[in-house]
Amino acid sequence: MTLRPYQLDILASVRDGWAEHDRQLVVSPTGSGKTVCFAHMTKEFAERNGKVLILVDQRELVTQAVDKIRAVTGFTPAVECAADTANPDSQIVVATVQTMTRRLHRWPANHFSIVIADEADKSISATWQRVLKHFDGTAKVCGFTATPHRSDLRNLGEYYQRIAAEVGLFDLIRQGYLAPIAVKMLPIQISLAGVAVKNGDFDPHQLDDAVTPHLAEVARAIREHASFRRVLVFVPLIATSKKFVEICRAEGLSAEHIDGTSEDRADKLRRFAAWDFDVLVNSALLLRGVDIPSIECVCMLRPTKSQTLYQQAIGRGTRIAPDKENLLLLDFLYQAEKKLVCRPASLIAKTTEQADAITELTEATPGGGEKDLQELNSEAQEKREAALRRKLEDNSKKKLRLVDAMEFCVMAQQSDLIDYEPVMPWEAAPLTPGQLNVLRRNGIDEASVKGRGHASKLIDLINARQTRGLCSPKQARLLARFGVKNPARLTLEVAGKLLDDRIGRRKAHA
Repeated sequence: MTLRPYQLDILASVRDGWAEHDRQLVVSPTGSGKTVCFAHMTKEFAERNGKVLILVDQRELVTQAVDKIRAVTGFTPAVECAADTANPDSQIVVATVQTMTRRLHRWPANHFSIVIADEADKSISATWQRVLKHFDGTAKVCGFTATPHRSDLRNLGEYYQRIAAEVGLFDLIRQGYLAPIAVKMLPIQISLAGVAVKNGDFDPHQLDDAVTPHLAEVARAIREHASFRRVLVFVPLIATSKKFVEICRAEGLSAEHIDGTSEDRADKLRRFAAWDFDVLVNSALLLRGVDIPSIECVCMLRPTKSQTLYQQAIGRGTRIAPDKENLLLLDFLYQAEKKLVCRPASLIAKTTEQADAITELTEATPGGGEKDLQELNSEAQEKREAALRRKLEDNSKKKLRLVDAMEFCVMAQQSDLIDYEPVMPWEAAPLTPGQLNVLRRNGIDEASVKGRGHASKLIDLINARQTRGLCSPKQARLLARFGVKNPARLTLEVAGKLLDDRIGRRKAHA
């Protein structure tokens, strides 16, 4: 299997990180091939006679991992799951965390060279921690997660020491590895008021009560907005799925239901891939392990608080395929606090504020056509930066000696740094003396810097600008006070001449 450039970068970064860190995290979206990545990581350790443990949290993922590792490494992993028991002499073991936690007595703490945690967003739970901490005294640990949200990553930072790589969804779309994503906001109001939360997510039976009254509306919307697409639908219960299929058929749609007890499920998946019917409905069976790149529409009629579940559902349609223009997400007007319900913005938003801004733009014109998710994100970011610029214009009138870090990032048009938040504990640590010296020398207000990680990124930006011959933060701020537009784009030389001219004029009028 030929690795893509970003996968090579992930492996190289993890490899370099082992020199200083024993627990690393990789952030990469659903559909980016993380199983291929950790299969190659497994190969590297196995070829050096290291023993490898791959931890997953569902039985369905065991077979997927075994098949991929066999294809990449040539080794056939042993399995520790339910009735399967791995031989301790096995070089590579794939196990569910639930089984492993009951069988830790079979595995010495120093047995493995590396533990790979799939779906690492769950790895700070008590069950995962019991297994990981049994081995991490001697084993390296590498976790893989799809969540981009800063608060989730901060929680993971309680265990992992470093984010080795962070691959963005839009990066992979731009590079042609994933399909563009469009969002269609449907004017269907589904109230979640009073729906109970159990085990961290909405109770599926109460969700069914909330969703069922709208099934006919949703079927009509699929016929109207996605009739020439292969549509995958997620609903709360198996009973809901069967009911929705009947409603779809009554609306003239060719639809099929599938669940874990369906004896013909392999045939239904084959027929769906061949486009023998338009709509495939399920509850939770197809969240993982389904590879039908030609899926062109996902209808998430199963409201969830779980980022992982939402990303897994939408990820069934993000793969590219011939003649596939994009993936269409049909979204609804859920009547609940936005931050409690995962929406298309949840795929990309790093903060709750960013998610809310994108969702508000989506809801602004219900039924008004498809909107590209990347364009929605850009529009929300532009509004955010425009508001910041207005605030900074007011600040520019004040005779402040130092440059606010956010002000500098806005002037330098560094979107990723504008909303920077520390994730790993070291990033929030106090600034080093060396960092303080560099920032003070460049006129940056140290009180506006959010810890050591923020300082490191700011200094990288300052150094990169110096290499390109661009003006300093102090020059940019002074020019902004003189009313110069986009001062951070000016070279050091031009900025110096403009400042000499402006200051000379001011002195002449004094």
